[in-house]
Amino acid sequence: MPERCEAVAAEVRALDRRALPVPTDVMDTGQIRTMVDSATAEFGRIDILVNNAGGVGRRDFIEQSERSWRKHIDLNLVSMLAATSAAVPVMIEGGRGGTIINVSSIEGSRAAPGYAVYAACKAGMNNFTRTMALELGEHGIRVNVIAPDFTVTPGMRGNATGPVDPSKWIQFSPEAQDATSRRIPLQRPGVDVECGQAALYLASPMSSYVTGIVLPVDGGSWASAGWVRDRAGKWVLVEVPSPQG
Repeated sequence: MPERCEAVAAEVRALDRRALPVPTDVMDTGQIRTMVDSATAEFGRIDILVNNAGGVGRRDFIEQSERSWRKHIDLNLVSMLAATSAAVPVMIEGGRGGTIINVSSIEGSRAAPGYAVYAACKAGMNNFTRTMALELGEHGIRVNVIAPDFTVTPGMRGNATGPVDPSKWIQFSPEAQDATSRRIPLQRPGVDVECGQAALYLASPMSSYVTGIVLPVDGGSWASAGWVRDRAGKWVLVEVPSPQG
């Protein structure tokens, strides 16, 4: 969204740093190449690429049209391939190495009923990341994945378009909050800043010997592997009613 792109650029400039907002439809590979070319022309180099585009709506696969699943593939997988293809030659030519951070999901590592195409794209992203870590290692380019689970974003709060305005966000019901706290070991949703902090680590010299990993940023959801807390706070593999009801 152009207005959000400009808002982020303004925050960067307020820190006395340069910013180049380039609103881009990531399902158009031509626009992606133009975005990378614009950044290269402006800054003379590309050191970091974050592939963060994605989205999904829940629907059983047999209820999805071909148009729907192709749209999911273009958004969640092809956009990453196109951006990587455009940015990597610039990194190699610069001779300074670089880092690529792909934002996947824990759904890329487990079954995800209702999200079959999305999960397949994220699984593809994970494996593409590992493969690129091998292919690009000789150029000093590191490639890693962040895999969030339930993370609060403006879109999840009903603020998918327009300026970000937390005062207008929808609130989760007490029942939904309880279900989340019992499913996630840290007992709360993630927040977008926590994914940003993980990306900062992977983009910085702190992770200079880290490549080819899938880093869960999920409050322990992947580790729980189907275990949830019952309403008494006890961990169970599946929640079932007690004999007493």
